[in-house]
Amino acid sequence: MTQRQLTVAERAALARASAAAAPHATVVSPNPAVGCVVLRDGEPVGHGVTEPPPGAHAEVVALRAAGGAARGATAVVTLEPCAHHGRTPPCTDALVDAGVARVVFAHPDPNPVATGGGARLAQAGVDVVGPLPAQDPYRGAVAAGLEGFLTVVRHGRPHVTLKLARTADGAVTNPTGERWVTGPLARRAVHRWRGAVDGVLVGIGTVLADDPRLDVREVPVGRQPRAVIIDTDVRTPVGAKVVRAGTVLLAATPSGAGSRERRRARAAVLSQRGVEVRFVSPGPEGRGVDLPGAVGELAGLGMVSLLAEPGPTLADALLGADLVDRLVLHVAVGLGDGPLQGSLAPPPGTPWRTERSGGAGTDAIVHLRPPPPPR
Repeated sequence: MTQRQLTVAERAALARASAAAAPHATVVSPNPAVGCVVLRDGEPVGHGVTEPPPGAHAEVVALRAAGGAARGATAVVTLEPCAHHGRTPPCTDALVDAGVARVVFAHPDPNPVATGGGARLAQAGVDVVGPLPAQDPYRGAVAAGLEGFLTVVRHGRPHVTLKLARTADGAVTNPTGERWVTGPLARRAVHRWRGAVDGVLVGIGTVLADDPRLDVREVPVGRQPRAVIIDTDVRTPVGAKVVRAGTVLLAATPSGAGSRERRRARAAVLSQRGVEVRFVSPGPEGRGVDLPGAVGELAGLGMVSLLAEPGPTLADALLGADLVDRLVLHVAVGLGDGPLQGSLAPPPGTPWRTERSGGAGTDAIVHLRPPPPPR
């Protein structure tokens, strides 16, 4: 395998494959949303994206579209073709059988089960180019589209985006007494984000105080996210709006017989309404839940991305447990009397860096990321 320069046509194909795969992230989850374009003489003759499980991978879809034109052609793929037999046969075998002469891929597959596709193709006589250098912007764009998949493989948990809403002076409640801190445009942005993740996470305090639905209503959505509640003692009311099929409740496994019976009895009632109750290890000194273990539990349920919309207590706990991969600050500029700069400042500790910033109506929105891991 090499890191030779890509042709202009291959760069264009990689951008097209990445853009085509992006809208499919939640549809194909927990599989990675991969894009593939087959080029012949620099012109696209077939393209594809990963199908929902147990459908075909992007390479197979693109090869089917290309037909006989795939022989001697170049396959441009966002992620290294898999070399293992899972729900589907190895994509490396499909590429070799189709007679592809060259394969270009942007990002290596870190999954120890599926990795090695590039080497396997090279052994079969295919000219392989990839992965691209870590600093290459095309590889960066692909990594951004695969952030959920990559986080699960590397850390054993979903990718977590924490959304915090506050007034200009840092308060988390509206001084006018209204329920919402931010305006309708910012709330619509949150609904778009909900539509792009597998789950929406809150704590029991939010459920009891606000009775949220945690679904997507303001914008079109292909698939509703699952609601996830951190509820140590199983206090979620049966009549809460979030109690529905697909909701996940994470409770602490009790130590005493009496509390164990009470929690399991309440869990049984919620289960009859479709809620999936999971008991996880208690937190330090028996308080709350073990957050890393609880969030990791969601990966086993097929979730690779979470939007956390909790109250201050759970938000601080997620940050303290180093479980936040992106921090989104929504600041109602017109509410509060304090200095705006202070309300836009991230929590202390992690050296957050600005990913992007903008606004929605009268609200400022800042996206922050922790520093990248050392190479």
